[in-house]
Amino acid sequence: MNAKAKKWLAALGIVCLLVIAFFWGGTGRDDAGKLAGNRETIRQETALPQPTIGPSGIALTASPTPSSADRTVSESPNPSAEPNSEAEVAASPAGSGTESPQAADPTPAPDKKPEPESASKPEESAAPATNPASARPDTEADGQKDRYLTDPVPEGKPKPVEWQDVTADKQKPLTATLAVTSKTILDHLDQFNKDKLEVLPEDGVIYKSQTVTFYEGESVFDLLLREMKNNKIHMEFSMTPIYNSNYIEGINNIYEFDCGELSGWMYKVNGWFPNYGSSRYMLKDGDAVEWMYTCDLGRDIGGDQAASGGKK
Repeated sequence: MNAKAKKWLAALGIVCLLVIAFFWGGTGRDDAGKLAGNRETIRQETALPQPTIGPSGIALTASPTPSSADRTVSESPNPSAEPNSEAEVAASPAGSGTESPQAADPTPAPDKKPEPESASKPEESAAPATNPASARPDTEADGQKDRYLTDPVPEGKPKPVEWQDVTADKQKPLTATLAVTSKTILDHLDQFNKDKLEVLPEDGVIYKSQTVTFYEGESVFDLLLREMKNNKIHMEFSMTPIYNSNYIEGINNIYEFDCGELSGWMYKVNGWFPNYGSSRYMLKDGDAVEWMYTCDLGRDIGGDQAASGGKK
């Protein structure tokens, strides 16, 4: 083949390539345009919406709802939900980048109507609470109990005196006799706590009757407490406000209920078992005081008529 023929063939080949490139380039641009359009459509359809920020600073708009096949989490709260209280609004962290309560809800709250000045608060208008015990008079007629639940005192017997109203006069020493016994337990050893046999005196006498000094204004309880301390004899007691008196729980480690469910300590003065507590019995010069342990609510020591008062 001569050189002229080769030139024609080369020119024809170039023309063919140009034709092919022309047609292929137009189709490619269309396809590229279609692909770009599809991508834009996909981007718009799948773009996440901007969340709506509520007054509490919490996003209230849910993320795009996935199809039922792809759903793996529970739905977010209702976008229209409002905070439950002003406290929730106040809890929004400052500087969190969320909208402030004012920006989220620009409508101001209506002003509250002022309360009338004449209206008083309940606690100011209500009457003060009254202690039922203090509402009772010190003594009541017609056989009624006093404010400390004490039955009327028999005629001729000393009436109770509240220890808060009396001050002992150390300048006026007086004398009385005092004894502490547990003899009745000896007659009820079958009921007595066997672990306490070592603290039970053989004759039942814990503190032998003797003359002791007290001061004007002191009570039977004051006298017992001082003498037990002075003689290093164990004694345990507790204040009983409802009776306004100390209650003797144990002496010489012998306690109430150690000799049955009706056992405990009682006292008598001048042969009488008072029907009120020992803290309310004010001593007089020459009084004879005896503390006795009972195994039968006073019936075994002659104090059944005032058992409740004597044990207080």
